[in-house]
Amino acid sequence: MNTSTISSNSEERMGTAPIFKLMLSMGIPTFVAQLINLLYNIVDRIYIGHIPEVGAASLTGIGLCLPIITLVSAFSVFVGAGGAPLASIALGKGDRDKAQRILSNGVTLLIIFTVIVMAVIYTLKKPLLYFFGASDATYPHADDYLSIYLIGTIFVMITTGLNTFITAQGQSKTAMFSVLIGAIFNIILDPIFIFALNLGIKGAAIATVISQAISAAWVIRFLTSDKASLRISAQMMRPQGKLILSIAALGVSPFIMQVTESLITIVFTHGLQKYGDDLYVGSFTILQSIMQIIFIPMSGFSQGVQPIISYNYGKGNVDRVKKTCTILITMSIIVSFVLAGAAFMFPSVAAGIFTSDESLKALCAKVLPIYIFGMMFFGIQNGCQQSFISMGQAGKSLIFALLRKVILIIPLAIILPYCTHSVMSIYYAEPISDIVSAFSCGATFMLTFKSMMKGAGQK
Repeated sequence: MNTSTISSNSEERMGTAPIFKLMLSMGIPTFVAQLINLLYNIVDRIYIGHIPEVGAASLTGIGLCLPIITLVSAFSVFVGAGGAPLASIALGKGDRDKAQRILSNGVTLLIIFTVIVMAVIYTLKKPLLYFFGASDATYPHADDYLSIYLIGTIFVMITTGLNTFITAQGQSKTAMFSVLIGAIFNIILDPIFIFALNLGIKGAAIATVISQAISAAWVIRFLTSDKASLRISAQMMRPQGKLILSIAALGVSPFIMQVTESLITIVFTHGLQKYGDDLYVGSFTILQSIMQIIFIPMSGFSQGVQPIISYNYGKGNVDRVKKTCTILITMSIIVSFVLAGAAFMFPSVAAGIFTSDESLKALCAKVLPIYIFGMMFFGIQNGCQQSFISMGQAGKSLIFALLRKVILIIPLAIILPYCTHSVMSIYYAEPISDIVSAFSCGATFMLTFKSMMKGAGQK
């Protein structure tokens, strides 16, 4: 069977296969890939948090790097989340040439973003880390990690930004393996570099960069091979303004979500240092890690399902779009409620994964139930917002990205501790914003879904 036949079959099943089975076959591998991708940073934090004597300070140091790490990922998400749905819609309409031009222009954008991000962050590294909440005790740890991590910026961009294009052509298992191979190397290399070679936090960064390079090499190899129905073309990498604007229109919403995650971390760590101390800053590293573990199953699964919605929306298969969206939202709600509920009920167990420092563990057990409560309802927003993106509804998705991250949580994290003069009040900003934005997004989706279906199948 030739490559074009395989590609056609992969696309055709998105329009004909039983929906729930199709969602599982595409969503689970992507969820696993996202979960494994999370291990790049989570494994680092677990090992670092248990380094004898300096574990708590090192964990705080890596937490101070998170705004920059998130920013790097944001630019790759801008391309991946913006370009991949467009490529899927183009495939659904039978326009393979356009889909391939979208992919190739995405590569160009990733290269440009890499150069800009590395130049700016290396130049402003020290003042940025201190502004984020570093102290003289934690800055050396943050600097050691970040200086090495930034070397691998291009590898992060490629792996995260282009892997979604592999999923977009129905190759979710291949996308999963591209992340799996790097994560396995990271899990193996971390203890070697951190403990066996006694490099501590520097070793964690070195292991991460090597692992990301391996994943990036795999992604490039696939997207330039005959196995891919969408391939990177040097001739198509010349920037085309109309395509880039189309990518930007869809990519800006998830980009803002990522950037505001970075801003949220800055606001929280700055406030926790101002009203508390290094211990409170360290607690936020653990809280964010637990939050990511809860978020990834929803995000990963829905990202795998996106091509199904996009393809059928492009084809005009309204019934399949309705059924897929309904199942996606329902599953997101169940997952968020179960996982966040478990962290809410057993905060000490969750915190103990990341630290052996008793003071830090006790603080996390106290603040985690507060911080995590709203995540039990976040599945509503995740399912609805991902459905908006899949149907090319950039404006609606952007509104709710801004509501949760910019309009609610950042002002609340600043105002609450200022008014109460209590460091504890900072933690309430997250659940308030999660609950308000989740129900607002869900209500809007229900009210506008019928009108969105009128645009299905239109050229």
